[in-house]
Amino acid sequence: MTIKPILKMGNPLLLQRSQEVIDPVAPEISQLITDLFDTMYATKGIGLSAPQIGINLRVMIFGFEKSERYPNAKPVPTTILINPTIEILTQTMQAGWEGCISVPGLRGVVSRPTKIHYQGIDEKGQPIDRIATDFHARMVQHEYDHLEGILFPQRITDMRLFGFENEVWDKIITNNIPVYDL
Repeated sequence: MTIKPILKMGNPLLLQRSQEVIDPVAPEISQLITDLFDTMYATKGIGLSAPQIGINLRVMIFGFEKSERYPNAKPVPTTILINPTIEILTQTMQAGWEGCISVPGLRGVVSRPTKIHYQGIDEKGQPIDRIATDFHARMVQHEYDHLEGILFPQRITDMRLFGFENEVWDKIITNNIPVYDL
């Protein structure tokens, strides 16, 4: 089991677009995926991207059967996604309070499209081609942003809805905007 340190906002590696993976079945990619899962589970996360552990490659993982943090959320299939692409399928947006292990202690409201089409390949080189909605779509977009060098605070349009959790908690519980800690 290898738990990697999580890079935090301010680290320049988090602001770079990640490089394409040339050989998805290479042993070093397999080790990276193992490290991502070990680290995600150790941090009780539901998604993680390679840049968050300092690896500048287009690899992300996400998913859960049941989540302590989101007991009412529908399961999202545990997925390894290499060299992903995303297509937005709707103009319908949903606002949600997001957090991130690379931006600890802070939350902000981010609006994201509610329906997407994503593609990529898995660790065996097999294609993945899915339509995702709602929370599943948000998870994919959040992790994909990491591959593009974007952190969730860069998506916030109203800075009055951004701050340290303990300072914005009253807003979080009173404005009926869903809370996501991705």
